[in-house]
Amino acid sequence: MPRKRRQPPLSLHGAGGARPPNMKSALLFLILFCLWLTGCDRSPTQATPSVEKTIEPSSAPIATNAPPAPDPTAMILQQALALKAAGKLADARDLLQPLTAATNAPDNVLTLLGELNSQIVFTPAAAPEKVDYTIVEGDSLGKLAKKFGTTIELIKKSNGRTSDMIRVGDRLRIYQGKFAVLISKTANTLTVTDNGKFFKRYRVGTGQFNRTPSGEFKIVSRIEKPPWYRPDGRTIPFGDPENILGTHWLGLDIPRYGIHGTWETNSIGQQSSAGCIRLLNDDVAELYVLLPTGTPVTIHD
Repeated sequence: MPRKRRQPPLSLHGAGGARPPNMKSALLFLILFCLWLTGCDRSPTQATPSVEKTIEPSSAPIATNAPPAPDPTAMILQQALALKAAGKLADARDLLQPLTAATNAPDNVLTLLGELNSQIVFTPAAAPEKVDYTIVEGDSLGKLAKKFGTTIELIKKSNGRTSDMIRVGDRLRIYQGKFAVLISKTANTLTVTDNGKFFKRYRVGTGQFNRTPSGEFKIVSRIEKPPWYRPDGRTIPFGDPENILGTHWLGLDIPRYGIHGTWETNSIGQQSSAGCIRLLNDDVAELYVLLPTGTPVTIHD
């Protein structure tokens, strides 16, 4: 019996001879396709909204810096300056005067008070300490100065007069004060008081090596344009460059000591003299007008 011829196995390549796709590649393609289908069914991812943190207001009170309390001294100074500008000099002075009772009274208070007192005394400005006087027969400026405890120079200056001549019926406004002088060698200051109240303060120079004597004295002489008597007995006239006394001399009741001016302005505020008390010439000229003979002078360390 004839043998059957075995048919060859079918080729996977098909009749066309083309190779089917690689199985691994087909499987990867299938997986990716499934993933793509799954992603299409999902809604887009939405960003998680941020949550703002709300800060609750604190129930505790907020601390604030309170404005500084007004300085009473500064307020009084402003009021005094306003009174001065309005011409009410005595009222401004009386407002400041209580502040000088403290031992550490501010310098600006003392300076302003000194200015006010000078304006009151050296001008015709009204003040309770002044007397309006009418000249009668037999009057002279010397007699009036002695009667009211003042100086001829102050009567003339405060009334705007340059001559000693007066006539019956003339009216003068005369300041009645009771001045005293206090000198500190340590602070190099000279303070004038009037009836025990602060009047004005001046800077001075005092003696080297504590040569200025301490104690209670009084003014016994007053000289304008004084000569200087040197220790060797020579007399140096006023105007000579060697004369060291400045423009005025107020002699004390202790030989060779007094209050005088100086041409050496750098020596003020220092212990630089031979023992006397020296001031700027303008300052000693003011004291010369103000202080009569007999004015008490206290010098302390």
